[in-house]
Amino acid sequence: MYLQDEKQAQGGIAVSALTLSHFRSHRAARLTLREGPVVITGPNGAGKTSLLEAVSLLSPGRGLRAAGLDEIARKPEGLGWKVTATLHRPDMSHEVETWAEPGEGRQVRIDGKAAAQSGLGRIARVLWLVPAMDRLWIEGAEGRRRFLDRVTLSFLPDHAEAALAYDKAMRDRNRLLREQNADPVWHGVLEAQMGAAGAAVIANRAAALDRLAAVPDAASGAFPRADLAVTYPEDVPPAGADDLSAALAAGRRRDMAAGRTLIGPHRADLSAVYAAKGMAAAQCSTGEQKALLVSLILANARAVARQDGAAPILLMDEIAAHLDAGRRAALYAEIVEMKAQALMTGTGRELFDGLLGQAQVLAVAESGSLSQVSEERA
Repeated sequence: MYLQDEKQAQGGIAVSALTLSHFRSHRAARLTLREGPVVITGPNGAGKTSLLEAVSLLSPGRGLRAAGLDEIARKPEGLGWKVTATLHRPDMSHEVETWAEPGEGRQVRIDGKAAAQSGLGRIARVLWLVPAMDRLWIEGAEGRRRFLDRVTLSFLPDHAEAALAYDKAMRDRNRLLREQNADPVWHGVLEAQMGAAGAAVIANRAAALDRLAAVPDAASGAFPRADLAVTYPEDVPPAGADDLSAALAAGRRRDMAAGRTLIGPHRADLSAVYAAKGMAAAQCSTGEQKALLVSLILANARAVARQDGAAPILLMDEIAAHLDAGRRAALYAEIVEMKAQALMTGTGRELFDGLLGQAQVLAVAESGSLSQVSEERA
């Protein structure tokens, strides 16, 4: 069943102003962005993806590259980095700042007030598709869990807090297991925490997949539908908090022998089936796997717009180079119809034929060790 408070999309979430300081190859950049599609062109290595990464950090987590904070800071200065943005929603606007000093954690300020990263998830929805995700269905389960949790977070911002609470309790329990500490009181406390947080994680993921399944396919039919399911290497852990806590307690001896927790939502995997063919995504061709990913991102965006009344920001790195002309046209048409701000990178303008009259075009060039951004005529 879909959300009862489903809303009619009135437009999209959009970044209107973006400032980068000592961010990757951008020593300083100030951009004015329009709503709708934004095409970013330039040679490989010029700093196109870094602009997308900066926008991705307007949401909770480590961004589209999953990079460490020190990796983001421009070298060799090592002064830390900062991203500032004006973020517009159909109903309000926000000023957002996020930064990290050398050796320190990431900081967030929203409308001049210090905030947790989870606060970003309540005001912005940012989805992305990058080339590193092309192997999502054939590599390890960890990447698919991250993908699943990003999807879940786009619907349920509090999912991040449940996942963090579960991970913290599990790390503490794993330490006891490695130390062969069998104190039943400590284990009981941690298992109760894992049960409560883990049950929330399991329920949130299930709700997110329900939301995706409830969204109609795109009218173009250019991208195949993927049927998704959460799977586990062993039995599915009990969904209730008490049941999950009890299962952890029952498996304590086995876990102690292994030195780690062997059941729970951290063991989940995400499976995808090409619906029309009944074929697992891992067995599909490279082109089919890419099309399934695009289909999922678009379905996620439609579902978010349906829930919130505002399309999310889309970040698509080198997306056009891996699609034929028909699918490129279908992708661009859906972005325009959805009224989503979509930042798309490519090495040349020709990859965006048919969209240029409707898109803002930015060119990124490399000058020495610096990236420079300029706006071009569409």
